[in-house]
Amino acid sequence: MILEVDLLEVIPGKEAAFEQDFAKAGVYISSIKGYIRHSIRKCLEQPNKYILLVEWETLEDHTVGFRQSAAYLEWKKLLHHYYDPFPVVEHFAAID
Repeated sequence: MILEVDLLEVIPGKEAAFEQDFAKAGVYISSIKGYIRHSIRKCLEQPNKYILLVEWETLEDHTVGFRQSAAYLEWKKLLHHYYDPFPVVEHFAAID
């Protein structure tokens, strides 16, 4: 299992609209092969900052399967205009 971690900084004042559109966008990411689950958390100290956690079966399920899909284009259309700067996206694997 791979954990995708995204630090999202939403343009101040657009948090409520972002949260509404993020709820709609879930249908797109969850439709991808290899998707396990996702959650989003809002920062208590900086109300325009969020962290997105997505679990994938493999790295390629995210980097190829999702990012090269029609679903990603819809996700992007709903969400990418809220970010400034564009999110930092990193992937993590468990160590034994």
